[in-house]
Amino acid sequence: MGWMQRNGKVLFLLGIVFMILSVGAGAFASGLSSPTEVAQTPTPTASPTVTDPDATPTEPPIERRYSAAPEMALEEGVDYRAVIRLESGEVTIDLLEDEAPGFVNNFVFLAQNHFYDGLTFHRVIPGFVAQAGDPLGSGTGGPGYNLQDEANALTFERGVLSMARSSQGVSGSQFFITLGPAPHLNADFTVFGRVEDGMDLLEALTPRNPDRPAQPTGDTILSIEILEE
Repeated sequence: MGWMQRNGKVLFLLGIVFMILSVGAGAFASGLSSPTEVAQTPTPTASPTVTDPDATPTEPPIERRYSAAPEMALEEGVDYRAVIRLESGEVTIDLLEDEAPGFVNNFVFLAQNHFYDGLTFHRVIPGFVAQAGDPLGSGTGGPGYNLQDEANALTFERGVLSMARSSQGVSGSQFFITLGPAPHLNADFTVFGRVEDGMDLLEALTPRNPDRPAQPTGDTILSIEILEE
């Protein structure tokens, strides 16, 4: 019996082992190459948009310039009040819509459109008046229009509200509140509101005269809210 015949079984087993090793080596090599190819040609992914839940929405700018006075929008039978919010507290004013509907309508319109927010009491003369509503803070500014004059029989006692006026006519936005009786204004100005609460806050406003140099900063109006009853 020749050598091949005597060792046939051994050779057959060696052949099977060789085949097993060859297949295993091929699978291992494929496992090494795949990650490298993916790293060389990555699949692009879109970046998600992150929204800050605590972000404050941007508020539209306040309009402080108009081409004309507002149209009448007061509702019949409704009683209007204004709450002027200051850093020191709140001043409540009863608006006299039956006595001066045009002035009240204009004041309500500007307040509801935040015209007065951030403006100051630019003229405060103790015992006389506290004046505000000028976007320039100098006593010369306004909303771009003048108001038609109104008249009634109400007199200028302490704590009444009126519109300022100049040689051009009745201001479209500047108002004043009397800090004491002012009967000399009866013939030239018109009352359209009366302070109900917070007179002490008005009397504590920083005195200033914009016509004089080196004046202190005026007290700021945080907002004016209109109440309807």
